[in-house]
Amino acid sequence: MASREHFASRIGFILAAAGSAIGIGAIWKFPYMVGTNGGSVFIFLFIICTLLLGLPILIAEFMIGRRGQTGAIQSFKKQAPHRPWFLIGWLGVITSGLILSFYSVVGGWILSYLLRAITFRLSGQGIDFSQLFQQVIENPLEVIIAQGAFMLITLLIVQAGVKDGIEVASKWMMPLLFIFFVLLCIRSITLDGAMEGVRFMFVPDWSYFNSETFLLALGQAFFSLSVGICIMVTYASYLPKEENIVSSGVNVATMNIIISLLAGLVIFPAVFALGYSPTEGPGLVFMIIPAVFEQLPFGQILLIIFFILLLFATITSAISLLEVVVSNSIGERLHLRKKAAWLFAALIFIIGIPSALSFGTLSNITFFNKSIFDFIDYLTNSIAMPVGALFISWFAGYYYEKQLSQQELQTTPLLFTVWYTIVRYIAPIAIVVILIRGIINYALV
Repeated sequence: MASREHFASRIGFILAAAGSAIGIGAIWKFPYMVGTNGGSVFIFLFIICTLLLGLPILIAEFMIGRRGQTGAIQSFKKQAPHRPWFLIGWLGVITSGLILSFYSVVGGWILSYLLRAITFRLSGQGIDFSQLFQQVIENPLEVIIAQGAFMLITLLIVQAGVKDGIEVASKWMMPLLFIFFVLLCIRSITLDGAMEGVRFMFVPDWSYFNSETFLLALGQAFFSLSVGICIMVTYASYLPKEENIVSSGVNVATMNIIISLLAGLVIFPAVFALGYSPTEGPGLVFMIIPAVFEQLPFGQILLIIFFILLLFATITSAISLLEVVVSNSIGERLHLRKKAAWLFAALIFIIGIPSALSFGTLSNITFFNKSIFDFIDYLTNSIAMPVGALFISWFAGYYYEKQLSQQELQTTPLLFTVWYTIVRYIAPIAIVVILIRGIINYALV
């Protein structure tokens, strides 16, 4: 039997974990959440929630995964034999597969737009980008082919393994993501009138400082760090015992915050400089950004770079979602990785087809007044992820003996006390509030 794979380097693990955390949560969702919730106040609360609540749970997942040294389901069985804690692993595996089923649809949209950008079909006078977006998502053949292409890219990386696939891809994609975002950021903030967008991001409008904004920022912090679905449990299982998981967690959370801010600095200065509204919501990337770049010098080249970055970010998250499923199916049987990657990628692709068609052919099918895509999004992000994060927090805070956690984290007594208090008491309360809020909002729709 082959031994457990491991990341070849510490930086490889950090970049892979950061790539999973960043995803389209930082580049797609973060800007429109900022734009529709007051800008700077939301950013301030997001950073606080990420560091004080999201990071401790991230570290808890790292601890569980490294100690288990196997897939999430077996990890909980190994550490809590004859107890039902292994159901956390099952929840993570099922949720990861469901998220990837609609996440790959968005990845397909990005591929469609990237192809249009490369062939200069996103330029020219008279293009109605709102209408174009509707045409893309309503075209059944295009969305299914694009979704399939995105899943193919994802599985080719995952089937190559941890060191040769996930780590290599992350080591290339994440530095390129950062470098190109810095360049786009510089171009954006040097536009005439761009400082209005910078002020929107960093000068507080305290009228938005309320419980609603706080809860949205807290939800975004959990979503953007990918906590609650055992991704980080899985990645940490590939770590050697001597790895300092506290510093790794801090690095991942910091990189997530930096990329989120850079995404905002690419988008909002250009949006304000060219007279667009920051409150366009989820369509900001696909409907506003092409219109913005069209009016910039070398705009088409910059637009190609932007969608390449968005694709990179989406792929790094997608490979982590597929890896959770594959890792739990093969255990230590490394020779089965390729077969498992193809099998589960094909299955997830098939499950995702109704989501891909939910804006066109299947638009008349709804669940509780939501499209198939929106329903699965809600079910996973608003219900399953908070529930998973809640049980992970309880497992680390109550099932683990305090002395064991101190040995695993290898940090100062003060920092350990802060982490232990948050995971045991504060984070569960915050998660329950998020969960209740999500259910109430859903019931009121």
